[in-house]
Amino acid sequence: MTDDAQADPTADAGDAGTADGPDTLVGEGVDRREDAALLTGDATFTDDIDHPDLAYLTFARSEAAHADIEAVDTAAAESTEGVLAVYTWDDIAASDVPGVLPISTHGLDCDPPGHPVLARDRVRYQGQPIAAVVADDRYRARDAADAVEVTADSRPAVVDQREARAEAAPTLYEDAPDNVAATSELGDREATDDALADADHTVERDLTNNRLIPTALEPRAAVARWDAGDERLTVELTSQSPHGHRGKLSTTLGLPESAIRVVAPSVGGGFGHKGHHHPGEAAAAFAAMDLAVPVKWTATRGENYLAGAHGRDHRTTAELGVDDDGTIRGLAVETDANVGAYGLGGSLGMPGWYGSLLSSQYAIPAIHCETRAVFTNTAPIHSYRGAGRPEANYVAERLVDAAARELGVDPAELRRRNQIAEFPHETAVGATYDSGDYGRGLDEALDAAGWADLRDRPDRDDDGRYLGVGLACYVESTGGGMESGVVRAHPDGTVTVSAGTHSHGQGHATTYAQIVADELGVDYDAIDVREGDSDAIPQGTGTFGSRSTITGGNAVAESARAVRETARELAANLLDAPESAVEYRDGTFSAPDHTAETRAFADVAEAAYGWGVPEGMDPGLEATTFFEQDETAYTFGTHVVSVAVDPETGAVDIERYVALDDCGERVNPTIVEGQIEGGVAQGIGQARYEAAVYADDGSLETDSMLDYAVPRSFHVPDIETEATVTPSPTNDLGVKGIGEAGTIAAPPAVVNAVCDALAPLGIDHVDMPLTGERVRSAVRDARE
Repeated sequence: MTDDAQADPTADAGDAGTADGPDTLVGEGVDRREDAALLTGDATFTDDIDHPDLAYLTFARSEAAHADIEAVDTAAAESTEGVLAVYTWDDIAASDVPGVLPISTHGLDCDPPGHPVLARDRVRYQGQPIAAVVADDRYRARDAADAVEVTADSRPAVVDQREARAEAAPTLYEDAPDNVAATSELGDREATDDALADADHTVERDLTNNRLIPTALEPRAAVARWDAGDERLTVELTSQSPHGHRGKLSTTLGLPESAIRVVAPSVGGGFGHKGHHHPGEAAAAFAAMDLAVPVKWTATRGENYLAGAHGRDHRTTAELGVDDDGTIRGLAVETDANVGAYGLGGSLGMPGWYGSLLSSQYAIPAIHCETRAVFTNTAPIHSYRGAGRPEANYVAERLVDAAARELGVDPAELRRRNQIAEFPHETAVGATYDSGDYGRGLDEALDAAGWADLRDRPDRDDDGRYLGVGLACYVESTGGGMESGVVRAHPDGTVTVSAGTHSHGQGHATTYAQIVADELGVDYDAIDVREGDSDAIPQGTGTFGSRSTITGGNAVAESARAVRETARELAANLLDAPESAVEYRDGTFSAPDHTAETRAFADVAEAAYGWGVPEGMDPGLEATTFFEQDETAYTFGTHVVSVAVDPETGAVDIERYVALDDCGERVNPTIVEGQIEGGVAQGIGQARYEAAVYADDGSLETDSMLDYAVPRSFHVPDIETEATVTPSPTNDLGVKGIGEAGTIAAPPAVVNAVCDALAPLGIDHVDMPLTGERVRSAVRDARE
């Protein structure tokens, strides 16, 4: 590894170093403290939660993708043994509950309704909930849901976003007759047209960014309880943003946020899928309030596939202009983004900002991007790991590779000639990159992979397979928004850290403890990190968008510094010395110029809650910080892939994968590497295997793991991780996010490598996923 901040991963986590000294835990590969409970089965997930008199909720879902509901007969379901209630939209309408999931309407061309908890008079995608059945047993609930009879009048369906814009296409909402939810533009159209016209060469590609289905280990789930005495709702659920879910439940149920507590226990994977509101938790809460019993809803894997939010699904036409010397002149992009049948949260507006990353690592003087968010009769689209950045980077990196082929230039050299070298740098689409060393990252990635040797290989190996090598540079926008962090020292000197983020695999309990141990100079094992309870934490934005260490990490760091300085003031009183004379090292306060006495941090903490508080100071030793990131931090890197492609079967063998990433200072390099490897695995999944496929009538054909090909362990190669460290000036820790880097870089890197392998056949593009059938078809077509 070439990681400037890499430290011995076997270092003793108990040596917390000092607040004023050079020894630190930040930068150490400390073992994740979360893993023991997860690996031994001691962790508690939502479906593990049990309460007395617990009831179970299951949905009766629409079989049609587009239909008018004429009648819902619940009599048979209601007469099923053990059934406590069956709800339809009429029951919600008769209550005081609004019953609609809120959406952000900012920037929309229309004003569509939000997603109803249960379908009102019309269904718009297969699997949309029509009725909710609550029973004393989950299997009885499912049997009763099967007994619900729905009479519906089918409507024509449309599943392709470009077909949905056609004049003859069925309309999902009267307010959007062309099915376009929002149109947005970034950059200067006129300047870009001029740049393309003046360029010596232009290359154009039609690109599909395939629709993906989040496949976390744990499906969505919720347990709701209503306390009639306190008139208070508690919802335990799979959430990346407990406070965000509290706010959305408040809107859907018509309750004040103060009357709702949201608790997120262990969460078995989020990937954006568990960051938004869903009918399941809202229906469970409605039933719990109505029946005055706890109600659990747990989606099956099939339901998660059918009616959980999907990701990606862009259709793009892009054109890049480049001169003979390799200088990129301009980039024009037109994208139709499928947003599914309903808006979820801010999903309808998400495609509008995806183009802000189209510049990738390159100084492109003119860029124009027009994006349309289009309704179709498919499951709603929401953020999925990367959320816009993979789509943008795929466009940029495929076009740069196409330009290199057009010019007959080494694709690495073309990238090098256009890389941004001075920072901060404002791109033509309004992004301001904070810091970077793109050339060094490219060179070190190429050296690690042996790029020159890979380029010199023959076209085919001894088995007749075509050999190729590809790379992708990337820039990832990370962080954003406000986050809370609370640090409280207890009288015995132990410390509790609370943050508004939520860890579902990111290792916050480890990294936050490392940060606070360094700031306070206390023992790492004396620090307890807590997240996921809206009652225990003042406010929180959540974990998504590669933001946690930037926002949550800096919030707890600032709170720890405030606690340290308060402790220093208390220690000065105990030592009878001026505060300016007090030193803090190895967990001990001293004032050597005034007294030989010392005070341990625990002594000061004990005094903070008793006799040691001087006049004018408040008792206690804690601090709360709301950290707001004003400027975006941009992670970057270069990934290199070598492949062998069998022309007879279409099989693609990824021989090597080298990932060089720069996320600024690394609090825990081992955790960073894990995030990169996980992201790359998902990126390879998109490039090679995964695609949600709908029939023309709106039926999901890939509705189980028998048809939707999630990569298995043997499909993912050993990932060789390399690193450079370029601290971010946007925050005191100097960190940038890393959670989504692999999903951004891997798809274009793999596709570029495969297209390089197939270049001798004249093949210049194959759409993702690069299944054996698709690659074999491309080879067959090229030979004909």
